[in-house]
Order: sequence, then C-alpha cells, then structure tokens
Amino acid sequence: MQPARSVFASAVALALMAMPSFAQEGGNTDLMDKSLAAGWKASFICSDTFVAGMDMETIENNDLDGIYTDFRRAYNQLPDARIDLNEQTVSVQYDRSMPPRMAAYRPGFGCTQLPAGADEIMIGYLPRFAAWPEATGEDRGSAIGSNVQVSLRTEEAERLDIPVSFAFDERTYGNGTRTSAVVVVKDGQIVAERYARGIDHETPQRTWSVAKSITATVLGAARRQGMIDIDYPAVIDAWDSGADPRRNITIRNLMHMASGLDSGESGSRTDRLYFGGGRVVDQAASKVMEAMPGKRFKYANDDTLIAMRSLREAIGDDSKFHSFPYEAVLHKIGARHTTMEVDWNGDFVSSSQVWSTARDLARVGQLYLQDGMWGSERILPEGWVDFVRTPAPAQPPAGSPGYGAQFWLMTDAEGVPADTFYMAGNRGQYVVIVPSMNAVIVRRGFDVIGGARFNINNFTRDVLMALQAAEDERSAVAATRAAAEAEIEAEIDRRRARSEKAIQAIREEILAKYGLTE
Repeated sequence: MQPARSVFASAVALALMAMPSFAQEGGNTDLMDKSLAAGWKASFICSDTFVAGMDMETIENNDLDGIYTDFRRAYNQLPDARIDLNEQTVSVQYDRSMPPRMAAYRPGFGCTQLPAGADEIMIGYLPRFAAWPEATGEDRGSAIGSNVQVSLRTEEAERLDIPVSFAFDERTYGNGTRTSAVVVVKDGQIVAERYARGIDHETPQRTWSVAKSITATVLGAARRQGMIDIDYPAVIDAWDSGADPRRNITIRNLMHMASGLDSGESGSRTDRLYFGGGRVVDQAASKVMEAMPGKRFKYANDDTLIAMRSLREAIGDDSKFHSFPYEAVLHKIGARHTTMEVDWNGDFVSSSQVWSTARDLARVGQLYLQDGMWGSERILPEGWVDFVRTPAPAQPPAGSPGYGAQFWLMTDAEGVPADTFYMAGNRGQYVVIVPSMNAVIVRRGFDVIGGARFNINNFTRDVLMALQAAEDERSAVAATRAAAEAEIEAEIDRRRARSEKAIQAIREEILAKYGLTE
C-alpha cells in the first residue's frame, strides 16, 4: 500500500497533467482573456516583488503599465492582487467559478505560474533546488562588477553624457519611450551608467527576448562541454518516433529560427505559456511542420524553448540541468543577479522569462567581446561567437535586421560598424556588441507595447560617435605630448643643457608652447 502522501502526490501530478493544453494560439474567449490578464498580473507582481525587490508603485508604473493592447480591457477589470509575503506567492482572482491565477517564488527559479484551474495546494509540487548553487569566489575576468566604480575617463564621460541623457528624455530616440537603464562598457570598463527612479545596478528586469541570446550562451557552454551536438537530429524524444518529420530538425535550425514549425500568425506571442501557466512540452513541442527545416526564417519563441528542452533531455538529470546555466555561465562571469524562471514542469521559459540587471547583461556582452573567454577560462567553444553573428541561411524579410543564431545583426545601420550584433527584447531591451570598438551598449526599458520603439540604431550610432570622439581626443593629446617631448629633447641637445634647472626651464617653455603641463 502506498503512503498517503505518495498517493496524494500522484493524484496532484495527474491533475496537473490533465490540465487542458493549448497547443494553438487561436482566438480567445472572454474568460480566457481574463485568465491571461490575471496571469500577467500575478506573474509580474511576483517576479518584481520577490526577484527584483521592487515596491508596488514602481511595479504599477512599469511592468503593469503599457501591456499588450489586447489584454488591457480584461486587465482593467481585475481586482487587486493578493501578495503573501510569508509564502512568497501572488494570486489574482478573475472569475468566481475558478481558483485565482497564482504565481509562486522559489530561490533560483524565480516565480512560476500555476496553470489555470490549479489551487494553492499544487504549489508544493513546483520544482525546487535541494541546494541552490551559490556563486563563490571573486570574479577577475572583467571590470564589470556590483561594486565597480564608473571609470573616470574624462573624455568618455563628457561626450557620453549627451546621448545617455537623451535616452531618458522620452523623445529623442522615440516619442514616449521609457528608458530604465543604460550601461556603456569600453575596453571592459564601465564608462557610462544611468538608471531611472526605482531601478539601480542591482535591480533585475525581465529580459523578454534578450533571454534568447542568453539561451544561446548556455547552449554554447553545453557544446563546449560536449553535452550537445547542434547538428544532431531528433533533438527531443517526442519527435523521434514513427514517420514524424520533426526528427530532422536540429538545434542549429532552432537557433536560426528556421525549424519550419507552425507557430501561428505571430511566433512571438506564446500567451498561453507566458501568462496562462502552460508547459513548454505542451505549448512549444506539440506544433506540426509547415516548412522544411532550415529553409524558412520565422521568429518563434517555440524554437528557443525546444532548443533548451533538448539540453534538458541531453543532460538527463534535472538537478544538473537546473544548475547548469548558473554554474557553467552566469556565476562564472559574475552575473549574480540573473534568474532563469521555469514552467511548473521544470522547463526553462528561456525565450523570455529571465530576470537580469543591466550590468549582468553587459557581462554577457563582454563574454562575446572576449571570444567566449572569461579571465583565463574558456566558457564558449572556439568559433561560437562567429556562429551566432554569422547570417543564417534563411533570413528575415527585406527591410528587417539580419539574423544569426539567437542574435540580431546590425549590419545596415548608418554610422554603425558592420560587425555589430545584438540581443533584443520586448519593451526596449537591447544589448549591443561592437567588436571593432571593443564596446558593449545596454539599454533597458519599459516602452509601451504597441507604442513607439526605442531607436537602438541611432542610439548606438550616437554612443559610438561619442566613444570615437573621446578616443580621437585621447590620441590627439598623446600625439601632441609626443611631439612636445621630441621637441624638448631636440632643444636640450641644441642648447647643450646639462643642469636640472636648465632642462626644467626648457621643458616648461616647450610644454607651454603646446598648451601642456607636466
């Protein structure tokens, strides 16, 4: 006879498994709209409260404002959320006949939504770390750290003040855009940094689709350790049977956004997973093919989600899988304020639900500038940086930015070097990597969905112009100093000066001529 708790656990597991899976992102009923809106509210309040440490005023002004336009009517009818600080849960009632939509926090996993219809008893069966992999040791691979001071490089500070300030004026780079953070890194050193009210260098925000590039980084580390082969077909067991043509899809196809899978009208809207409490295996892995793998570009959250699911199956040990992103990448580079959230089945929702600070994202960008090295340790395999920034065989439509492997390409932006590639996410999340300038530019935001987009091309151009002007001034000063020193040596020889007093007089005379001092 099974113990009572074992029987109960089995019953709960069956109840969760029996929840209806919404494999298609079709039309919604009024009740489903309310459920999704309640899921948005519960999940964001949970993550902003327990992961980011924001107060309610900041949450309401940011993540709960400017949401999807098709959610707003249902959202405005919702009651206030119930926040349980002791249990670290958030619940939002949306219909008298249904349990409230709930999200629960656990260390290392952030906040996870329960599926619609689940009650609070089921929180006890969410994934948890037996031992959270705490970051240890001091990072020596970069100057970007929690306690680092902004570099007092006068040339950069003076010139960057203008574009960085303009990024916050809600006008210059997009009317109504709302910047929350800017970090500029040059030669591994922070040279500009600014935050909006309620945000600082230790405040994580949702990365949205910047998470896709973080997923690529985790997959790169797995490839480095021999865990995955990006060209091996049948990436997940569910596709490796019978006449299933999806067994021909590779991780490379998925990273190129070229799986060929049906993802509805917009592959970037996976509401039933993000806000409905669905599972990755139901929402992403159940889609049928509508194009041959590798032949068509279609931006789809599902492709990223399946790629990460493939890593889970390759590792075959959930404890190791859940620890891997932290132990293999994030904690190694000092990204200690980044949290990767999971669905209630334990799969990372790493196409969007990653919470990270502006500095942590700068660290990820710096890792790519350093060719996958951090200090003396190689984290990404040789050639991985070139792989993610090389144009994929199938590209987005004409007029759109180019695409590599979970990274966008800024190859046609005026005034921006052609080697620039970047991470991008909803509501204005950007991490721009410029190898030829040895620079990383991070812009975080709470831009209104459906409103003006932050013009990252123009901002990148203006920041790089400022950095180049600073470099030019520094070079000009160095050249002037070198010319002055050469003239001083020549004048000392010409006058045959020998005494310290005579030599010092010549130095002062020549330096004054060039407008320099000792």
